[in-house]
Amino acid sequence: MATAPSTRRELIELLRKSNLIDQSVLDRYLARKEATDPLPDEPKQLAKVLIQDGLLTIFQASQLLSGRHKGFQLGKYRVLEKLGSGGMGAVYLAEHVSMRRRVAIKVLPPAKNQDAVTLERFYREARAAAAVDHPNIVHAFDIDCDNTVHFLVMEYVDGVSLQTLTDRLTKLPIERACHYIRQTACGLQAVHAAGLVHRDIKPANLLLDRQGVVKILDLGLARFHGNSEDELTKQHDMRTVLGTADYLSPEQALNSSEVDGRSDIYSLGVTFFFLLTGRTPFGNANLMQKLFWHQTCEPPSVRTYRPEVPEALAAIIARMLAKDPARRYQSAAEVVAELADWTRIPIAPPADDEIPKLSPAAMAAGLGAAGLSTATNLAVTTQPHLLNRAPHIDSMPTPVTPMAPPLIVPLGIAPPTPPLMPESQPLAHLHQADASGSNFTPLIASMYATRGRGQSNLLSTLMVTGVGLVIVTALTAWLFVLAR
Repeated sequence: MATAPSTRRELIELLRKSNLIDQSVLDRYLARKEATDPLPDEPKQLAKVLIQDGLLTIFQASQLLSGRHKGFQLGKYRVLEKLGSGGMGAVYLAEHVSMRRRVAIKVLPPAKNQDAVTLERFYREARAAAAVDHPNIVHAFDIDCDNTVHFLVMEYVDGVSLQTLTDRLTKLPIERACHYIRQTACGLQAVHAAGLVHRDIKPANLLLDRQGVVKILDLGLARFHGNSEDELTKQHDMRTVLGTADYLSPEQALNSSEVDGRSDIYSLGVTFFFLLTGRTPFGNANLMQKLFWHQTCEPPSVRTYRPEVPEALAAIIARMLAKDPARRYQSAAEVVAELADWTRIPIAPPADDEIPKLSPAAMAAGLGAAGLSTATNLAVTTQPHLLNRAPHIDSMPTPVTPMAPPLIVPLGIAPPTPPLMPESQPLAHLHQADASGSNFTPLIASMYATRGRGQSNLLSTLMVTGVGLVIVTALTAWLFVLAR
């Protein structure tokens, strides 16, 4: 079991063993610091200095502080930083050792290797991404397996998700929302032309880069429409509702395996609604209520929350959110054409402070021999919100969204009126996974051992609800008999 370093000497020894930094470069750095500004003795403070000076990334420092000096390389890639995580793992920023190119690596957790459906879905994501070459789609470069660890190598997007951006700004300017939705529709047009349905369009899966380009992420739930050979995942899809409840089309909640591109248009309409208002149409509800209301209730007009939205634009969103797929736009190309008049005037790229910056070492990756000196010259203010927190693996837990209790509507009683407040809740959907190195599996296994693995399953929820109703009915009848 790894032992956390308790002294400066122990941390530096772990750093030497890790081979993250060339020994001669490290020796020169230590000698220069001793002569000018001696390093702190406390390991966490020393790690913070090494991050500020561009020798280590946040992730690398956290692993060393946990006593781990192995697991920083996966195949041809050196792991730099943790980009995000979800119910199925995490995505890491990495650098190709020889080509010095930065990429994003998504790794299937070792615990999932024996799950045939999960493994097939992981490789299906790679096939789906490889089938689409479009500027509004995150590109997939490679898929490989190293020491039983399956990983997908993707384009790294230096940007921010539309979920994070909207949460920060509360709501987006109307012209920005129109441009971002139109770009997404362009990407969806390419996805659908390749015979795919994304099935999980939402703000969290749309990345905005520094040039203002929106890229669709996460084809893990995508399905080749009409592919009769995809029986394994089709059988699994029939037992599980896939997607995210706030953005799920009515037909996808009923049968995830038989939807077409119009389901993505509905999800894009909900995303449009969210960008303009900062909330989803049926946000303030539990999981079952959301599914029920997507099926039965007309969503409120976007003008209810944003009166300045023109009526013509509100009508476009309302059509995208039609319950009947036949009443929606029939293709993403139609959405692109409909928004043309709203996007004729170009908009500026996102402000620099709207997109988080990486640590200096991660920013310098890909610059070759000049990378380390460039990183060392970067200001400490590059990422102050990260540098100010103790870089320790336990300080970065995976967020877990609890599943709300199901709605029980007795026969003969009308369902409650949909409320007007937002709350995003993921349903059983695949997300992003983890990465590291040559002794990568133990590191990943230890990281995943502490994570919650609960995935919402609509069938299970309905079964629990049904059992509860039976028990309540039986108790009521028994009390009635006693009363007589």
